[in-house]
Amino acid sequence: MENYYRELVSFLSARLGNAQAAEDVVHDAYVRVLERTSDEPIEQPRAFLYRTALNLVIDGHRRSALRQSEPLEVLDSEERFFSPSPQLLMDQNQRLQQIQQALSELPAACRESFLLRKLEGLSHVEIAERLGVSRSVVEKHIVNAMKHCRIRIRQWDKS
Repeated sequence: MENYYRELVSFLSARLGNAQAAEDVVHDAYVRVLERTSDEPIEQPRAFLYRTALNLVIDGHRRSALRQSEPLEVLDSEERFFSPSPQLLMDQNQRLQQIQQALSELPAACRESFLLRKLEGLSHVEIAERLGVSRSVVEKHIVNAMKHCRIRIRQWDKS
């Protein structure tokens, strides 16, 4: 399925008009496909991957449309008077610690690729240049980091 990565990024970049957004969707699609729980083999992996990615794009548009339909006065008043509960703050801090723990378990190059992409917003090409590796290695590192974090968080949530 890795053969389709760049093809799918190009396809989504043309549709979304944003290469970085396309890469993010493709990462999420790969993670979803890799984490699927069904034992049924995927008969047409390319079509399955494309459908998964397009569903993620559609879901993103729906969420965006919902946010845009909120009256500004409601959003303004909610933000002004919203103070997170101590429990929510504790939950968010715990989740942040879990993510930091999961990232610390990764090999340095994998962790660095992920952080450069998600925190600094660098493109795959920029990360590859900075780390002195190929673009495909960067892509694999980011997908592996996302998959690892999701698996670890699920494990912690169950315990």
